[in-house]
Amino acid sequence: MAKLRIGVVGLGGIAQKAWLPVISAASDWTFQAAWSPGREKALRICEAYRIPLADSLAHLASQCDAVFVHSATATHYAVVSELLNLGVHVCVDKPLADKLCDAVRLIELAEKKKLTLMVGFNRRFAPLYRELKANLSEGASLRMDKHRADSVGPNDLRFTLLDDYLHVVDTALWLAGGTPQLSGGLLQTTDQGEMFYAEHHFSLPQMQITTSMHRRAGSQREWVQAVTDGGLIDITDMRGWREERGHGVLERPIPGWQSTLEQRGFAGCARHFIECVQNQTVPETSGEQAIAAQRIVEKLWQEANRE
Repeated sequence: MAKLRIGVVGLGGIAQKAWLPVISAASDWTFQAAWSPGREKALRICEAYRIPLADSLAHLASQCDAVFVHSATATHYAVVSELLNLGVHVCVDKPLADKLCDAVRLIELAEKKKLTLMVGFNRRFAPLYRELKANLSEGASLRMDKHRADSVGPNDLRFTLLDDYLHVVDTALWLAGGTPQLSGGLLQTTDQGEMFYAEHHFSLPQMQITTSMHRRAGSQREWVQAVTDGGLIDITDMRGWREERGHGVLERPIPGWQSTLEQRGFAGCARHFIECVQNQTVPETSGEQAIAAQRIVEKLWQEANRE
């Protein structure tokens, strides 16, 4: 069977730090080409990875079976819809589109074209988070905090909710499973309308979920705590596991062989998308799963605007 030909749209910071190292480590696929509107910068990056820079999005699509999209959120609808219409499978950074209605249209288009469309929620593929999810059948409460040292502004509330807080909501609700209901919370903003602090509470019949983000907490810490029947589990920055049970405390050493991109789920996310395209299976973050957290975040923003 011929190897899958993979392309990339957008060669900015997140693509360079997280996705290109994974995609370029091709084994069961071929890293075919890339396209980005900033040609001079893009050429330097393509030369480093020894791949051609396509002349246009259509030219890239003609060379590829599947494409990872890492362009600005505002461009997602236009880029992803063009790729789908050109017959290419797509994995795109969250959120699927800047507007929820456009995200729904993209899902419908992918279904119509019988193509794979996946949103790259990397945390769902972080090994420690996946292990935690498997151990939450007796969970009573779950809390996820993702703080910033000093990142208030310059963007408005809606941008930060979609760009960053979306990760917290999606990961926490995915870990909890089921269909949690929003039961309360708060959004604090600056006088300029920038996000300052967010905390929200969700409930399941047997579990309570809390999400939290402070934009000037003096720390970049990401922390998940789960209270279960018989144990307390803490995961710090997707790499440290601490577990308290009646017999004592277990702190696991960080695996020396495991890369940061593996720990943070980027490697697993990329492989999952490629395997789904190869095997014609449905990705974990497609369809309604791709936009469930976005629906909630959009609701939080709308309610904040009404206050």
